Amino acid sequence: MRRGIAVATAVVLVLEALAIAFVNWILGLAVRHQEMSLAGLDPDAMAAGSWVGGGLFALFLIACAVLVARIALRDRMPGRVGRIVLIVCAVVHGVVGAVVVGLVGWWAFAALMLILCLLVGTLLLYAPEDAPGAPAAAPPAAPPPGAPATSTGP
Repeated sequence: MRRGIAVATAVVLVLEALAIAFVNWILGLAVRHQEMSLAGLDPDAMAAGSWVGGGLFALFLIACAVLVARIALRDRMPGRVGRIVLIVCAVVHGVVGAVVVGLVGWWAFAALMLILCLLVGTLLLYAPEDAPGAPAAAPPAAPPPGAPATSTGP
């Protein structure tokens, strides 16, 4: 079940990356063709900023999708850096979801919260304590022969 959730998370992140790149490309074209200006900024600079920002965000989402796909293939969390990247991705989705509810609407908010749930689910299902094959806690070691015995009871 957890591999299925991880695969679904990776697919949804790739689709979101494509959507973000497409929306920012369209916004950049709109600003450029209508020669809009905000506080005297050059429309070409604003278009380039939209394209670069959308591209970087899309690349971040693709990197997160590759990381989640790797988690699904290996069936374990890659390490501290991988967990940090996925936590950052989840936090970004929470913040963007809070902003998008006012700008776009409740459907966009619901979509981002679904992605947030998939990310958090992947993080929780692949928590290090739940890793299959992880060594169980070892019982306390016996004292070496000839060592004085210690009493822990009353």
